[in-house]
Amino acid sequence: MAYVPGVALLAALAVGCSTGADSDANGTDSKAGTPTVTPAPPGKYLTLPAPCRAVPRSTLKDLLPGAAELPGDQQDKVFRGSAAVTYDTDRKVGCSWKADGPNATRSLSVDLERVVSYDPAVSDDDRADTVYAKKEKAAGLSASAPPGPPDEKDKKDKKGEASEGSGKAKDPADGDADATDSADPSPSGSDDASSGGSTGGTPGSSSSPEEALPSRILDDLGDAAFLQDLPKKAGSTAQHHTVSVVFRTSNVVVTVRYAEQPALVTQVPDGRELQEKAQALARKLAEALSE
Repeated sequence: MAYVPGVALLAALAVGCSTGADSDANGTDSKAGTPTVTPAPPGKYLTLPAPCRAVPRSTLKDLLPGAAELPGDQQDKVFRGSAAVTYDTDRKVGCSWKADGPNATRSLSVDLERVVSYDPAVSDDDRADTVYAKKEKAAGLSASAPPGPPDEKDKKDKKGEASEGSGKAKDPADGDADATDSADPSPSGSDDASSGGSTGGTPGSSSSPEEALPSRILDDLGDAAFLQDLPKKAGSTAQHHTVSVVFRTSNVVVTVRYAEQPALVTQVPDGRELQEKAQALARKLAEALSE
């Protein structure tokens, strides 16, 4: 009989544990209706390629013609490139190259950024799209912008409509359109055109800056892309010309910058050539990333 109280105590403890378990179960059940947040899918890319090895040597020879004329050691140094200073090579890397040719200096840079979203409700791709959109906006472009230069027929029609408007009050919007039509549509402006035409340039130089298409959205590169054409600033004596191509593929945003600085101020860079080569390199990078 001396052990009966001990048995009763064990029974009481068992009941208490059972009650606690039921209480926990009830607490869990009370949260059963709470919605569960499904984490957004991660981006396709978990790492970035080595930027200074991302551009083949054969491509660099084409983009930096002056480098091919350099002695062996100097040539290797140019093609080796200069890596950008970065503190997280898994998130952002870059490399630049520069070569002085007999007629001009050409420079190239490639920057890659792998975007990671720390918001479980926002995917890496969506976050990368936001980063890309900011760059597109900073370039003064939008997804609704036309992919190419204005249609010449449309411009003539607008001018015809303005000249036929006798006896009508002129719409201010029409005045803006006429001002736009009368302006030089080339990104270089009329000053560059006149300087190139008056001097005649030199063999191998561009005959006219108007040949380059303006900054625009590109619809055949990655998930989204744009080209920004930046000729020399008005009033500048040097005919420096830079073309940037920015594109996004999944959660990686790539920027390619290609520029030319002629040796003589009378020379005008071939904007169309710069654009074509910058786009060709961007496509090669996009293909390499997708492999």
